Amino acid sequence: MDAETLFSWCGRAAMAGWVLLIVAPRWRWSAQIIAKFVIPSLLAAVYLGLIATHWSGHRGGFSSLAAVGELFAEPWILLAGWVHYLAFDLFIGAWEVRDARRERISHLLVVPCLVGTFLFGPVGLLAYYSLRAGRRLIDRARQTPEASALSDRADVGAATTGLPSSGSMRRSALGSHC
Repeated sequence: MDAETLFSWCGRAAMAGWVLLIVAPRWRWSAQIIAKFVIPSLLAAVYLGLIATHWSGHRGGFSSLAAVGELFAEPWILLAGWVHYLAFDLFIGAWEVRDARRERISHLLVVPCLVGTFLFGPVGLLAYYSLRAGRRLIDRARQTPEASALSDRADVGAATTGLPSSGSMRRSALGSHC
């Protein structure tokens, strides 16, 4: 098999994992097995095979930017580097989906982070960490005595008017029911 064909196959496998994470995050096989374990493991095996068969005799290294450029001038090593990114980015995306579920963050809010992780790796992870931190700050603010007293008053008002309380509307907007 040539490098271009292997590049295409690995890209399609990773894309399948990303599609599952975005459109079927609640399907237990998506984030728990396929995108977390199966596809990253297959990509890791491809990576291992590429390194085992093409690492010796290569030029370049990791001592300088120029050395890294020389290393990645070799197409098979460049492909190994790309497969490395595919495996780790998908693994991180699967973690984001699982963690968001544990944190009760709406999947719709996580999707832009997943796209960011798919396209720009650490930028998407940073976006997810920011989303998660924001969610935790909001949850802590809700737990303060002042916030509870305000929420209780809003809930009493909602009970007498028949309208949803502001607290339930905020929880709904933040995806506490996801």
